[in-house]
Amino acid sequence: MTDYDDLPDDWVVWNDEPDGRSVLAYRPDVFDSQAFPPECMPTIYLTSGRPSRRPARSDPVESGTAWNVTLYLEPDVERSADSYEDRSDAVAGAVTLAERFADGDVDYRELYQIPREEYFEKLDELTGRE
Repeated sequence: MTDYDDLPDDWVVWNDEPDGRSVLAYRPDVFDSQAFPPECMPTIYLTSGRPSRRPARSDPVESGTAWNVTLYLEPDVERSADSYEDRSDAVAGAVTLAERFADGDVDYRELYQIPREEYFEKLDELTGRE
């Protein structure tokens, strides 16, 4: 049994390091770099350490380090991280965030300073938002 058994079908585990960082990707079949730039694929990062640290690196996890779950819509467009005390709680938090996103319960429009209307329309369609 993996940590992501309850992940919604619209999300895939892109990368999962044992006891380390995980990356979840939303609908890679749609956000495939043809209609939208690849950096527009919604992703959820599960990382350890400071929430402000960019998720590009995967350092060894220190005991007592917080785990963070961050939704990225683009490299510079992110939802504030949710923090957890341990990795298993963070995985559960990532699954819950993925479910909320897939159900249209995350307001991704408010994260943008300059809206991408065509992108929003596609996300609205996929998540059932009006």
